Amino acid sequence: MTKYEQIQKELLESPKTWLVTGVAGFIGSNLLEKLLKLNQTVVGLDNFATGHQHNLDEVKTLTSEEQWDRFIFIEGDIRELKTCQQAVQGVDYVLHQAALGSVPRSIVDPLTSNAANITGFLNMLDAAKEAHVKSFTYAASSSTYGDHPALPKVEENIGNPLSPYAVTKYVNELYAGVYARTYGFKTIGLRYFNVFGQRQDPNGAYAAVIPKWTGIMINGESVYINGDGETSRDFCYIENVIQMNILSAVARDEHKDTVYNVAVGDNTSLNKLFSMIKIALEDKGYGEIDEPKFREFRVGDVRHSQASISKAKRALGYMPDYTIDTGIVIAIDWYVKNRGVL
Repeated sequence: MTKYEQIQKELLESPKTWLVTGVAGFIGSNLLEKLLKLNQTVVGLDNFATGHQHNLDEVKTLTSEEQWDRFIFIEGDIRELKTCQQAVQGVDYVLHQAALGSVPRSIVDPLTSNAANITGFLNMLDAAKEAHVKSFTYAASSSTYGDHPALPKVEENIGNPLSPYAVTKYVNELYAGVYARTYGFKTIGLRYFNVFGQRQDPNGAYAAVIPKWTGIMINGESVYINGDGETSRDFCYIENVIQMNILSAVARDEHKDTVYNVAVGDNTSLNKLFSMIKIALEDKGYGEIDEPKFREFRVGDVRHSQASISKAKRALGYMPDYTIDTGIVIAIDWYVKNRGVL
C-alpha cells in the first residue's frame, strides 16, 4: 500500500473538515470532488472571479447526495479578512488555491494580482493561524524559479522573478515561512508545474495552453505557438496535484515551513504537446487538424522548465500516478464530452 493509499484509508475511517479556497476553480473543484468522495466535510470559498458555478454543478453530479450534503459553500473574497475568518471556523486543514493566475494577466494588471495573491493570501494565512487549524497547504508556483538556468528545478535554488505574478507567489512563500518560524504554524507550499486536466477553463485571454489549444482545435481554428515551439514544460495532470495536497496537509509537523515541487519530473516541448493533442482529437473523429502557426516569444515566459520531485518523494511518499500521456487522453475526452457547456 502506498503512502497516499494509506492516508485515504485513514481519512475514510476518521473524516476531517477541510477548507478549499478557490473551490469553484479548476484545481479547487477537483480537490472538492476527491475530498467529498472520501466522505470529508468541505467548506468551499470562492468569489467566481475565475471560478465557475458549472464546476460545482458537475461535482454535485459526480458525488452522492450524502457526500454533497457535506459541502458548505461561502461566496466571498479572500481580500476581505472577515470572510477568511468566517471560512476557517471549525476547520482542520486549509488547502489554499484561490489566486489570480497567469503571467500575462499580472503584467497587464499587477495591482489586482498583488491584491488577490499577496493581501488575500496573508488574510487567509493569518485567519487560519488564529483559528488554530492543523495545517495550511497553499498553491505556490514554478514561476518562482525565474531566470535560474539549472534543470531540473530543485526547491532550494531559485533565480530572479520574471513577472509580477512570480513576485506574488514568492512573497507567499516568504510569508508562510515567517508564520512557520515565528508562530510555529504549519505551512506547506506546493510549486505547481503546468497543471492540466478536466474543468480547466479553455476560454479567455489567460487560459492555460492545453485547454486553450484543445478548444481551438475542436472549433477548427488555427493554433498559434509563441516562439519556435521548442519551449518546454513539465506538464502535470490534476490527480497528481490532488495527491500532493492531501499528503502535505496531513504530513507530520516536522514538514512545516517546507516547499515542494508538484510535477512528474519530465518536460515536453510545445511542438510535441501540439502533436499529442492533435492525435488525441483525431482519434476522437475530428479529422485532419491544421499545423500550428508561429509568432514572437511571449514576454515573461521561461524557456524551459522541469522539476526535480525527489524531495516530495522522499519526505511525503509522493508517487505521481499520471504522466502527460495518460493525463492528456483523460483530459481530451472530458473536453470533447463537455464542449457544449464551456
